[in-house]
Formats: sequence, C-alpha cells, structure tokens
Amino acid sequence: MTRKTLVGILKLTADLLDVLGADAFRAQAYRSAARGLESVDAELESLVTSAFAGVPKVGKGIASELLTLVESGAFPPLEEASAQVPPGVLGLFRVRGLGPKKIRALWDAGIDSPEVLREACLDGRVAALKGFGAKSAASFLEAVEFVLANQDRQHLSAGVDAVETLLAALADLSPVPSGDVRRGLDTVRTARVTVTGSAEAVLARLGATVEDAAPVEGKPVVAGRLGGVPVEVAFAPPEARGALDLMMGGSTAYRDALRQDAAGQGLDVSGRGLFRAGARLDTPDEASVYRELGLPLRPAEYRDPEHDGLWTSLPAPADLVTVADLKGMLHTHSVWSDGTASIADMARAAVALGHAFLGTGDHSRAAHYANGLSIERLRDQLQEVRALQADGVPVVAGAEVDILEDGTLDYPDDVLAELDYVVASVHSHFTLPEARQTERLIRAASHPLVTVLGHPTGRLLLRRPPYALNVDAVLEACAERGTAVEINANAYRLDLDWRDALRWRDRLTFAINTDAHTLSGLRDARYGVAVARKAGLTPEHVLNTLDQRAFLAWVQAQRAART
Repeated sequence: MTRKTLVGILKLTADLLDVLGADAFRAQAYRSAARGLESVDAELESLVTSAFAGVPKVGKGIASELLTLVESGAFPPLEEASAQVPPGVLGLFRVRGLGPKKIRALWDAGIDSPEVLREACLDGRVAALKGFGAKSAASFLEAVEFVLANQDRQHLSAGVDAVETLLAALADLSPVPSGDVRRGLDTVRTARVTVTGSAEAVLARLGATVEDAAPVEGKPVVAGRLGGVPVEVAFAPPEARGALDLMMGGSTAYRDALRQDAAGQGLDVSGRGLFRAGARLDTPDEASVYRELGLPLRPAEYRDPEHDGLWTSLPAPADLVTVADLKGMLHTHSVWSDGTASIADMARAAVALGHAFLGTGDHSRAAHYANGLSIERLRDQLQEVRALQADGVPVVAGAEVDILEDGTLDYPDDVLAELDYVVASVHSHFTLPEARQTERLIRAASHPLVTVLGHPTGRLLLRRPPYALNVDAVLEACAERGTAVEINANAYRLDLDWRDALRWRDRLTFAINTDAHTLSGLRDARYGVAVARKAGLTPEHVLNTLDQRAFLAWVQAQRAART
C-alpha cells in the first residue's frame, strides 16, 4: 500500500459515485481528499501514525476509512459502490474519453465492459446512442482496442511498489528485483523477485501480504496478487541462485538465446540451475553462469531484443545515469497552474531529495483547463521567482508552453525571452494527420527559444497511444537545432520511449523531467532514469545533470547558436 494507491482509490470512488448518481457532495469530498493527499509530502507510515491529521480536505470520516484501507486492504465506500455495478464497468474507466456520465449512459444501454463496448462500437449501437454518434464510436473503438491489448499490464510505478513491498517482506532471503521491473520496462506484466530459499520459506514470510499466495506447479515460484498486481517470487538454493536470476531477469528472446548457447556446449540452464549431464553446477551468481558458458556478462538493462548486437558497445551499468546525478528538477508545476504546492515548497522538496535546483514549468494560457497562465500572470510569477532567487532559493524560471495547432507557441517571443528556459509541449489536437502533426512538432522544436521538447509523442501508457507522428523526423530537427528532448519521468508517460532514445542516444541531448504536480511527484525521477538507463544514457547525455550555473550557460549558448 502506498500513498499513490490511496489517492487512486479515492478518485475511483468519487467517479463510481458519479456513475451511480449518488450525492454529488459525497463524491466531491472523496475527490477533494485525493487532491489533499496528493499535496502533502509525507510517507504513508507517518500519515497513518497521525491518523491523517492535517491532510487538507481529509476529515475524520474519510481518515477513518483510509485507516481501514491501510490496515485491511478494504475501502468500504469503494466496495459498496463497486457492488452496485457490473464488474466490467470498472474497466471502462481505462478507456480514453470516457468519464462518469458517458459510462453511465453506456451502462444504461447494456454496454457494461470494455469487451462489450468494442462489440457495440463495431455493430453500431454506440453510434446510435444519444450524445455519441459515429465519430465518437470510431474514437472509442480505437481507445478500447488499445485498452484490451494492454489490459494485462501495469504501470512501472505499480510494479516497483509491489516489488519494494516484496523486498521488505523477504528481507532475510537475499531478495532482488527481477523481471520487467529489474529491466526497467515502461509497463509491467508481473512484479517479480528472486530469493535464496524454498517455497515454504517464502510462504512463511509473505503471510497476508500477498493475496492467494501459492506455489506454481512444476516451477520454483510462489505466485499471488498484491494490490491488484500479479506477483511472483522465484526461489532457489544458494548454488543455483545465479541461474535463477538470469532466467527470471531477461526477455523471452534473451532466455531462449541463453538456453541455445548452453545446449551448444552440452549444458542445460533453467531457473533450477545450470546442469551438465544431469549434475547441477555451482553458480551462486549471474557472473558464474556466464563464466561457465564462456559469455560476457550482459547487464539486466540490456536484456531485450532491441539491444542485440548493440549492448557490448553501450556503457557499463556503473557509468549509466542515476537519480543522484540529476541536479535540476526541470518542468515542474505549482499552485500557479494545476500543481498543489508553492514554488518555494517545490524547490525545498527538490533540495531535500538531493537535487540542486528547481525549474518551474507551469502551463501557458491555452491550457485553460489547467489554470494556464496569462501573460500578466506569468510576469507576476516571474517577479516571485526573481524574489526567491534574491533570497537564495535555488530556482530558475521556466514555463511549459503549449504548441498550437500550426506549430507556433502560446506566448510571443518577447515573453519567452524573459524566461530562463522553455519547455514546449503538445496538449491538444492529438488527431491531426501524421504529416501535419510532424510538421507541427518540427516547427516548435526548431523555435530559437525552445530549450526542451516536452513528452514528444503524447502517449499515456495503457490509456492512449502516441499521436500519428514521424518521430525520427522530429528528433532529427531537435538534433539539428540543438533542442533537448524530454524523457518524461511520470510513470503514466515515460515519453520519449526508451527504444527511440536508444536509437538517438549519440545525436541528442536529453532532459529527464518529472513533470511533477505535487511534492511527491519529484520522486518520479527514478522512472525516467530507468528509461534513460535502458537507452544506455550516461550523465553526459542528460541536460539536467548540470548544476544551475552550467544549465543557464547551456541555455544561453543554445540560444546564441540559433541567432
């Protein structure tokens, strides 16, 4: 259980109450409590100890319900609401474009799951519904097919949370992350951990932590569910631990290739160990398995097909970028737009996490839905930033400026020039044809005052695919103009994709940006770092590994080179 999990449950409860037509004030209370919980910078343990005292908009009633949730895993208001809808209705919330009102309309029409929605889009039922139409049906069909194709996967953050819970529960069995989380994939099918021990030892330590924990027949694995995430704990005796870690720590193609290499030498490798003529060899770690096979040690970050034929030329793990290397927390949001904390508090939180400075990045005026700043409000914010700077607060003035439909920017050049740096991002017109969308982004990325191209492909993992785009043409423009490309560290984006970053690693400068709207969002840097590490990026590839003075000098040199 994490604070983020609690926030998600509060929001889902509010949405379900809206679907049910319940008291609007009750739904809003849960929605406000979720926002209040997002706004505080405290670990869940301390919030529980204080019974959520002092959390904005969390009254005694909701605090009591949250304590029940943490202690038992059950949230009565959500369970009561869920019991009143078909199970599939919950899945409709994952479909892009569907809010409570539309979900209720679909449910009333007998469309009560993603699978049924897909059929109804194809057979014309959705198009015939009042308030929908053929265009909506086509849009929902695309969205629901995307959801169905990804319904067995979780965001990286959910996988990491589950793995960390398992590591704590299994601490005395030498646990290490495995599978998708260890490799830093952008989404996770199953949260995996490996340990030294037996099924009995694993089960004894998991207790009630994992739901339905049980051994998997024929495999050295205990499986179950943790907070809705499928989990697996693989176990081996000390002499087979290296083989287990290798076989659990790579893609299917990687494991198949390893088995073929072993077979070619008269060996057999599996999660149970490395064998020759039926006798298990002593392989206590991964390096020992590789030595027996006569192969170089392949880092976990590079165990995907995209790294084949390339990984030996990439940096060693010790040389890859880490969270500790990030000096600047660029592209962050505050109460000036749709953030939950002040600029000063965001800066203090960034420093407390070990970073050197904060870069503001509130929304521009076109983002009216996010309280985007007019020119007048932006200049008021600039005055605040300059005053903070004069008081020694390590902050630089930026903005996340909307890229308009034609590729121009949401502020005029004279206003942009007043900022220390500029992030340019797309937040609208996602359905433009590929040629127009590509031209739009190239124009923005080529602007002389754009420092960083934000979340370049617009994807929302498990919810929205990238917009139609020639990504290589856009990245080529960034390379030519010296525009940095964002790796958005929010686990729901992780955009730019690591595969594209890998292909362009030698030609681009990247910025690992949290896009944080809350104090806790600053911690999301680790997910962006996971993307960067899979792409083989070192600190030298990443703009915000520079300190504040060097960063500002970089921006000035970038601007000067374009004039």
